[in-house]
Amino acid sequence: MNHPAARVCITCLLFSIAFSTPVLAWNRATHMVTGAIAYQEMKASSPATVARIVVLLRQHPEYKQRWASKLNDASLSEDDRDQYLFMLAARWPDDIRGNVYDHPTWHYINYVYAPQQGIARTDTMLATGENILEAFEQNKQIVRSNVPDSTKAIALCWLFHLSGDVHQPLHATALIDNQFPAGDRGGNLFKIKVMMSSQTINLHSFWDGMLLGDDDFQAARNLAVLARQTVRREQLPQLGKTDIGSWSKESFQLAQDNAYRSNTLAAGTDQEGAILPPDYVATVKPIAQRQMVLAGYRLADELTADFTN
Repeated sequence: MNHPAARVCITCLLFSIAFSTPVLAWNRATHMVTGAIAYQEMKASSPATVARIVVLLRQHPEYKQRWASKLNDASLSEDDRDQYLFMLAARWPDDIRGNVYDHPTWHYINYVYAPQQGIARTDTMLATGENILEAFEQNKQIVRSNVPDSTKAIALCWLFHLSGDVHQPLHATALIDNQFPAGDRGGNLFKIKVMMSSQTINLHSFWDGMLLGDDDFQAARNLAVLARQTVRREQLPQLGKTDIGSWSKESFQLAQDNAYRSNTLAAGTDQEGAILPPDYVATVKPIAQRQMVLAGYRLADELTADFTN
C-alpha cells in the first residue's frame, strides 16, 4: 500500500543510510569479454584509436607489475597482445581491490526499488559516496585532458570497467522491503539457490557469473567473437543513448522486471537460499548476454568519441 507514513519512512531512509558494497560485477571474465568486444569493434572501425589506447595503457603505473608477464607469452600474436591488454584493463579495477587505486563506491548506484511502498525511482538513491555516474564522467574528463599518460591510463581502465558495471542490472538497484529495510545491496543480501541441490549464493553473484567463469584469454576472446555474432549492432536500437545516466536507468528497469521479477522472486536466508523458478536461468541469460554485448559496443563508441573530440 502507498500510505503517506510509508513514504516518509522511505524518504528518511534515503537520506540517512550510507554504506559501501564490496561487489564485483560482472566477474573478471565477463569484464574481459566487454574489453574484447570493444577492441574488436574499434579494430575494424577505428584502428588508429586502438593504437593510441594501447600506447597509453602501456604507461599504466602497474603495467610491469600486473600485465607485462601475461602479454609476453610467446604464443600470442601482436594483435592478441593488444586485445589482451584491453581485456586486462577492463578487469583491473576488480584486481586492485584494497589498494591505493581502489574506489569501492564507484562500481554502482543504488536507485531505490521499494515495491511494497510503490516506489521505483531514479531521481533518488541511497547515499554511498561517489557513485558510478560521477566516477564515469570524472574519468572521461581525465582521458580528454592534458594530464600525464600514466594518469590517463588509470582513468581509461575505469572507463572500461564502469562501462561494464553499469550494464549489470544489480549495479543500479537497492531493493528495500520488509526483509531488507536498509536495502539488499544490489542483490548481495538476496540469498538464492539455482536448484535444490545447489549451494546457497546471493543473487548478485549469480548474475555476475552466469556468462563465463574462466578468465583465460582464449575463452574470453572466443566468447566476445560469438557474442558479437549473436547480438549485432542493428539489433540494439538503444545504442542511440550515449550517456551513462540513460544506461543506468535501463539497468534499473531490467533489475525490476527481470532480476527481481517485478517483486515476485523470493529471497531465502544465509542458511537456505530460495530456489529460483525453473525458467529463471533460461529467461535471464539472454538478457545478461545482451547487456554484456551492449556494454562492449558502447565502450567502443565512448572511446572513439573520447579520442576523436
